[in-house]
Amino acid sequence: MTQNELKQQVAEAAIAFIDEDSILGIGTGSTVNCLIEALAASGKRIKAAVSSSEESTRRLQQIDIEVLDLNTAGSLDLYIDGADEFDANRYLIKGGGGALTREKIIAAAARRFICIVDQSKQVKVLGKFPLPVEVIPMARSMVARKLVALGGQPEWREGFITDNGNWILDVHNLDLVDAAGMERTLNNIPGVVTCGIFALRKPETILMSTASGTERF
Repeated sequence: MTQNELKQQVAEAAIAFIDEDSILGIGTGSTVNCLIEALAASGKRIKAAVSSSEESTRRLQQIDIEVLDLNTAGSLDLYIDGADEFDANRYLIKGGGGALTREKIIAAAARRFICIVDQSKQVKVLGKFPLPVEVIPMARSMVARKLVALGGQPEWREGFITDNGNWILDVHNLDLVDAAGMERTLNNIPGVVTCGIFALRKPETILMSTASGTERF
């Protein structure tokens, strides 16, 4: 199976977890795009959605799903999103698409969080994928120096601006054996909005597509 077919497979499997007439949190990325397509094809009726990016909002509106501001929606029944990496603890790296802050906020607001991935995203230890860190623009250099002191090699995602108006540092070679501890450390650096480690709020369920079917963790 191609990677796109694997993404479509896991997106279709996730539809079964969505309750009719619920308010759904929707993430960002190519697998989530497949989910939005699968939701439209399923005919399943949802009340509204809260989206983590302008791109997902646009796609949801194209299939006539009302998109609410989180302040209006309140707590959510379910949040579904992809990931750039996951490990056996169900810890994630997210933010390859730059929407990590809104994704983390929506995950925190949701009663359940399901992550949908293909088998290429499974790793033994997080960190092969560069860790995105969203920073306030004026703090970029200072934060980068602190990341170097922690053993990382930050690279400015130059020319990219998040939906929040901030910048991204992609950090290579950071030791993420203690992912939850590193998440706390990075989030406490002044100027960091949030980092792309999802360990303190990890998904309850991961659905992973393989050539032989969809596995659940």
